[in-house]
Formats: sequence, C-alpha cells, structure tokens
Amino acid sequence: MSDIPPFRAEVFAAADITVVSGTAQGDALAEPAEVFEGDIYQLSTTARPQGLDLDARATPMVVAPGSALGQTGAPVIPAGRLVLMAHDGDSVTLELMRMEHAVYALPLSPMRAGVDYTLVRAGADSGDIRLSDMACASLVRGTRIARPDGTQTPIEALRPGDAVLTRDHGAQPLVWIGRTSQRAQGAFAPVEFAAGVLGNAASLRISPHHRVFLYQRGDARLAGRAEILVPARALVDGARVRLREGGFVEYFSLVFDAHEIVYAEGIPVESLWASSAMVPRLSPTLAEDLRTRFPGLGQRPHFAAEPVAPEPDLQARFLRGGVAED
Repeated sequence: MSDIPPFRAEVFAAADITVVSGTAQGDALAEPAEVFEGDIYQLSTTARPQGLDLDARATPMVVAPGSALGQTGAPVIPAGRLVLMAHDGDSVTLELMRMEHAVYALPLSPMRAGVDYTLVRAGADSGDIRLSDMACASLVRGTRIARPDGTQTPIEALRPGDAVLTRDHGAQPLVWIGRTSQRAQGAFAPVEFAAGVLGNAASLRISPHHRVFLYQRGDARLAGRAEILVPARALVDGARVRLREGGFVEYFSLVFDAHEIVYAEGIPVESLWASSAMVPRLSPTLAEDLRTRFPGLGQRPHFAAEPVAPEPDLQARFLRGGVAED
C-alpha cells in the first residue's frame, strides 16, 4: 500500500455553491439533513476550485503531505451526497466532506459556473468517499481505436495529429494522448467487457469511471434522453462485465479539440474531457502536460446525458443476452 499515490481532487467551499431559488434561498451548500430537494443551486462564477490531496490508507482518510488545502494529517470525514440536475439534463453528484470544521464539495463530474442546478436527491453519510469516481477516463494498452479509413489501430500506436473516427464529427485529429501505469486495484482496476457484450468483436478494458455511449430505443428512457453516457462501473454484472484486479495496468487517454465519442473495439466511448474539473484526476505529470496544451481547459461536455441514479436493471437493459433494449 505504501506505493499508492494520494488521490488528487479539486473541491469547492460550501459558500461557493448557494441556493438562488427555493426554500433555503440565499443559503450556502449544506449537509443532506439541512437541504431541501427542489431548491436551485448555482456555482459562483468567481469560485475557484481548491486542490486537495487525500491519503486513503488511513481510516478515516486524511490530508496527504503537500496538499494545497488543509493541514497534513487532518481527517477528512464523508458528509453525504447531493445529486443536482441542470435544465439540459446534465447531472452532477457532489460528494460532501468535513475537514477542519468546514464543509467542502467534490463534484464527481464538472459543474458549470452560473448554471441553475435543481437538487433532486440528498443522501446521508455513506461512510465512504467514492474515490473510484476520481480515476480518469482511460483505455488499456492494446485497445483498438477506429480510424476514418476503417482500420483499427492499437491505442499505444496513435500519435498526435493522427485522424480518428468520431461519432459526431467524422475524422478528427488527435491532439494529445496521455499515458500512465497504475496498480490494478480498487479505483484503478479496469472494467472488462467480454467480447460480444455490446457488439464488440474483442474484449474491451477501460477505467471504471470511463463512460460508455448508449442509445436507448422506445419511450422508457433513463435520464429522459435517447442518448446517455454510462460509467463502465455501473454496467458491471460479475459475469459479462467484470472488474479485473491484480498486477499493473497501463492506461492511455485521448484528447481532441472537443469532447468526442470514439470507437474502442467497436464500442462508442468518450474521449478524455479536457476541463478544470477533470485534470485533478490525472497524475501530476499528465495534468501539467494537459494544462500546457489546453490552457483554458474549457471543453464543453458531449450532449448525451448521464443517468441521475443507477437503475436496478441497468445491465439487463443494455448488455446483450438481457432483456430487449426497446
């Protein structure tokens, strides 16, 4: 365990996120017992995220040495979860934590400043911060990526400038590719889709937080849209989709001029989202490299929605061999 690096996060102070309409109008973000579902929140346009390094080896977790926020060794206590949704269907889960008598919010996906978010669910202390959600969206060595001419290229053979086939914008040049090795345990253990599960000819292994693009037929739709992005971890069923722990794993991340949907072993998946909220999930070396290439870190997310909450039959809805998709 001694060689596991600290988890890097960007958090906001409670005062950065306030109720702009509703029962608690004017109040700052608070813990689940003190908030009201239906209230509308905004992240201040002047708010700046603060860097927090967490040492998960301790129970409870503590602030890791070198963290920009907090005193080294200070305990970080889970304080619950809030799920908010914008009018366009974009959902954000905020992991709340208490540290040194103050409350902070960790967005598990980027939260846009100045946008109205309605509180749709408040959950009590879970006893654990979902550090697995902080792993970046990555694919393992050997994954074949579709090119515009129909060929499939192993991800490690791609170079900046190479054209890659995207779902929405056709051929797009690869701008940046990140590479890192991690021990395949816990937050960094890849999720493996067996061949044929989503129409893929070969097995696919991706990081747990990497989102898979799914199209929903019929009227019964998660998130109210035909197109959704679902984290790989939500599709694990222990049989056709498994978490693969053990040894080390080499991850590669692809970045384009925009947040794109690419084809990995034939499965549509997202590219790495170059945003200020995503960068802290990378290793320090990759983060600095990405900041240099994208100084604004202002990519907008792909239009597909993400489900607000996991559905009990999520695997059956989409994995081949389950119930019909429509």
